[in-house]
Amino acid sequence: MVMKAIPAGAVSALDIGTGDGLLAAELRTVLADVTAVDLDLGVLTRAAAEHRDINWVHGDVMSLDFDRTFDVVASVATVHHLSSLTNALRRFADLTSPGGVLVIVGLARAASLRDHVKGVLGIVQHQWYSRTRNVWVHSAPTAWPPPHTYREVHDCAVEVLPGVAWQQFGMWRFALIWQRPVLETVAPAR
Repeated sequence: MVMKAIPAGAVSALDIGTGDGLLAAELRTVLADVTAVDLDLGVLTRAAAEHRDINWVHGDVMSLDFDRTFDVVASVATVHHLSSLTNALRRFADLTSPGGVLVIVGLARAASLRDHVKGVLGIVQHQWYSRTRNVWVHSAPTAWPPPHTYREVHDCAVEVLPGVAWQQFGMWRFALIWQRPVLETVAPAR
């Protein structure tokens, strides 16, 4: 999903909550400038040993000063670990260059019958994949249940990221894709 969203002409990416660095490494195959950030120094050290051509940054994305923006900002399974969804979306948007794209894949809590049905179908799908394919086990801590419902994530994203595309998947997953406008209009000062 992240790779398909990369805009034409993009050269830089930020992988937020990179963990084992799999997405950062994949981004580096098509982008010259990739930065990956995570709070876990041990996992970053292991990832950096395998991929030396990525800028590995240890710290909290919410407070780090990157002193720049990125053509692609990606966050997979991270936003539910952050204390404020609204602040996280605003911060990620601020790190996205004009014309760049923000892609978030996250976890949300089921609250409606439809959400629960999708969750169960996702479990069945996951079981089938687990039996027929190799399953990668991540090193990140598990935060369960997610703090926000699908509806809460959707409504927050629509408010903070005008024009955001929203998708809901099985197994409590969602995706947000937002392209920062090239020219943003600013209301005149009064």
